Amino acid sequence: MTRGARLLLFSALYLAQGLPYGFFTQALPVLMRDAGYSLISISATTFLFVPWALKFLWAPYVDRYGTRRRWLLPLQLASAIGAALLAGIDFSGSLRLVFVALLIFNLLAATQDIVTDGLAVILLGPRDRGLANGIQVGGYRLGMVLGGGLLLWIYGLAGWRPMFATMAILLGLTVLPVLGLHETPRAPAVEVAPARHAWLRRLRQPGFPMFAMLICFYKFGDSMGAALVGPFMKDAGLGLAQIAWLKGTLASAAALLGAAAGGWLAFSFGRRTALLIGGLSQTLSLALYAAAASGIGAYPLIAGACIAEHVLGGAATVALFTLMMDAADREHASSDYTLLACAVVIAQGAATLSAGVVAQLFGYAPMFLASVLLSACGCLMLITALDRGRGPARLRAVWRAQTAS
Repeated sequence: MTRGARLLLFSALYLAQGLPYGFFTQALPVLMRDAGYSLISISATTFLFVPWALKFLWAPYVDRYGTRRRWLLPLQLASAIGAALLAGIDFSGSLRLVFVALLIFNLLAATQDIVTDGLAVILLGPRDRGLANGIQVGGYRLGMVLGGGLLLWIYGLAGWRPMFATMAILLGLTVLPVLGLHETPRAPAVEVAPARHAWLRRLRQPGFPMFAMLICFYKFGDSMGAALVGPFMKDAGLGLAQIAWLKGTLASAAALLGAAAGGWLAFSFGRRTALLIGGLSQTLSLALYAAAASGIGAYPLIAGACIAEHVLGGAATVALFTLMMDAADREHASSDYTLLACAVVIAQGAATLSAGVVAQLFGYAPMFLASVLLSACGCLMLITALDRGRGPARLRAVWRAQTAS
């Protein structure tokens, strides 16, 4: 494949992941809050994202068997068909079927993510990973804001069926770039342990558990603050159209800008600078939400916080994902990257539950303030540990080279 075709492919694949994820994590909480659900109940839906936390269990099979095209085509088609089927169901009486759909979509998207991340590690060299992760995060966040903004706007205008029909069309379009992916069948990787135990062997690599723990700390505070932004906007008096505008049009442009900024930082200045600037700047966006929740600034500050969240958070995520690719071994790309991604998902789930409990008991402002402190501490902990040589050997080599250059 040409470079342009590869970039289009990755953009489509990550957008396909972000689209349903954006709806279920951004639009659905707003709809649940509108229906009278408590913040704890809303945050409890994080348990339906369990496939993202457990995907390391089947990642070794993706590394071993078939081509990635044979994995991607049925997964992409199943997501599009699933959304089309949902368009034929009336959800006005209950959200239970939506929760079932959420679990199924997460299973499909988590498996697709295993394939896509492994493909990225194999096709991209260390120099290109920063820019490529900018495309990854840009595509994923664009999918999220389409799911959390555009689809919410369509729901407000026309209801469930047109919304899911739009989702099906968009997911169907992301299948097209996969048709141009051609690979030779891969020989099964040589493993001492059987595939069902391979993930445990990968987890035991020297420095790997420590690095997984550090990236969890890096993401916890940011995830805690972002978890209840939609319900906060709803409780602050914003209507569905306003929320859709903020989390759709404005957030879409901001997400692309943030992804581009993160890719440029990682490519031009190295991992350390990108990680430091991205991590501390995303903390600033959480501080804006804390100020808005304290009664300062009203709608203009909420809008500014939303834009800052997507710009600065996008840059921070690019830096983190680039680092995770550096830590993955090419021969076990899907397994290694998936283990790290699962660690992040587990941290995000814990952060979401924590956000719901803290906000329900103490209010939005204390919850956002706690996320600010945890986000800043997590960023500084990760950078300090990497400066001291923590993490897998292949990551240390790239970190030293990037710091010295």
